[in-house]
Amino acid sequence: MAAVRGLAPYVPGKPAAELERELGISGVAKLASNENPYGPSPRALAAMRAALEQIWLYPDGASHDLKQQLARHLGVGVAQLTVGNGSNDLLVLLAEAFLSPAHNAVFSQYGFAIYRIVTQATGARCIEVPALDRGSGMPLGHDLAAMADSIGADTRLVFVANPNNPTGTWGSPASVKRLIERAPASTLVVLDEAYVEYGRERGSQDGIAWLPEHPNLVILRTFSKAYGLAGARVGYAISHPEVAEALNRLRPAFNVNSVAQAGAVAALEDQAHMRRTVSVTLQELTRVEAALGALRLWCAPSACNFLLVHIGSQAERVYERLLRVGLIVRPVAGYGLPEYLRVSIGLPQENDRLLRELAALVK
Repeated sequence: MAAVRGLAPYVPGKPAAELERELGISGVAKLASNENPYGPSPRALAAMRAALEQIWLYPDGASHDLKQQLARHLGVGVAQLTVGNGSNDLLVLLAEAFLSPAHNAVFSQYGFAIYRIVTQATGARCIEVPALDRGSGMPLGHDLAAMADSIGADTRLVFVANPNNPTGTWGSPASVKRLIERAPASTLVVLDEAYVEYGRERGSQDGIAWLPEHPNLVILRTFSKAYGLAGARVGYAISHPEVAEALNRLRPAFNVNSVAQAGAVAALEDQAHMRRTVSVTLQELTRVEAALGALRLWCAPSACNFLLVHIGSQAERVYERLLRVGLIVRPVAGYGLPEYLRVSIGLPQENDRLLRELAALVK
């Protein structure tokens, strides 16, 4: 299929074990994939170990316990929920369900790379809306008004990550709400809230309150970031029941394994652990941002657990030099940001190590 042959596959952050094999070094710090360095709740780990006792059984294809727990936690109906093998799984399902070569999808210039990939895979047309410039109130952020202007009769999906990866930027709840209000009933607005637990601390939206009045709104969330379960791969969508039914018709029966389901249920039960890790991470983000500023390195505003740092024309060289000393950060040239590196907020000692190396390199 021509649409598939033309795809540029998503390239994840370099694994620490891979770098250790390549260079024969140890003690690698991975600050590339926005993982939670404090890990999941101990209760989640215990639940996952217990689930291994029955690993010879197929998982619950309906994810009954997880959906019940999510419904209670979020205050929504079970019929509004779809679970996925990470939220990426749900992005694929949304594209398969609602896009075709006759349609298009709208997303921002620096939106998450998967939006373009899932759109192209269906043969649908991509409408990429230029981001705000460096001089704006939210530099490199989404131009939400222009995104709304780009919606046409053939637009079936609008992807909005708020807060956004890879920039960390966010739009105000009022501006996001205006975009949703301007979208016609025939267009689904996919509000990607992968970083919602961090974003709420910076004033971004909690879109669930908007679902009753906007049946064309789909909210995506994940256990990979704030809950520290990136390796388990659990995401979920909250939508109108008719949208959820369409997604569940396409969803593979066993797309979330039994160990992951058990971990996610227990993680939801330990909100205190999640809130502690978010609080500590955002404190570290503020500290690291100030230290980078002292090095005269500009960072985009961030409501996430990472910073987009402007390095300049030597960004690729700095990335390679950091690899040599066992520090993995994320080059973002593939996003059209060749002069930037994305830096996840790690443990304090990892952040200090990165700051020392950057200080030496920028001199």
